[in-house]
Amino acid sequence: MSCARSWDLALYEVPIVHFGSCDIPLPLIPYPSRCIVNIVLIGYRGTGKSTVGRQLAARLGRELVSTDTEIVKRAQRTIPEIVAQEGWEYFRDLESEICREIASRDQLIIDTGGGAILRAQNVEVLKTNGTVLWLTASVETIARRIGSGNQRPSLTGTKSFVDEIQDVLQERTPKYQAAADHIIVTDGRSINQLMETILGLV
Repeated sequence: MSCARSWDLALYEVPIVHFGSCDIPLPLIPYPSRCIVNIVLIGYRGTGKSTVGRQLAARLGRELVSTDTEIVKRAQRTIPEIVAQEGWEYFRDLESEICREIASRDQLIIDTGGGAILRAQNVEVLKTNGTVLWLTASVETIARRIGSGNQRPSLTGTKSFVDEIQDVLQERTPKYQAAADHIIVTDGRSINQLMETILGLV
């Protein structure tokens, strides 16, 4: 796919206003080409966002940006340290700041944190110039992929690892569904199969 042009002329519309016996063309309105639209990956951790993101970036020749990685760079602390020292609200504020900044750029593969969809403004800015793919997997698959989960702070406090996944997914699923342009099931599928599906959509 070649993305040399910032705007696809084939996607311009020329609206006409009929005024009496005159047809008055309005100024051309450019619509973003599919080439420049960002691909935004959402979903719970362990659903394959990082793996899919790396493959998409390699195949499409795009930059991969992880919101979690950008947060860690900005705060100069790990995510568990940020949450322990500042709290979840501070982390979410940083996340929203990062989402606003990267959403203004073009031709990115954006790997979002699992909770980025909790704030409506994040979804709004990411969808402004992005196609949103929701990567899903079963609770069992997620638990197997991310192991004990001790690399991230607990979201529920006292519940078991699997119970936390179930509860958080139950809370977030309606938000993932509302944000998604496409749903990608990653259970039991190879990365090549996932690429074939995704590249057929974007």
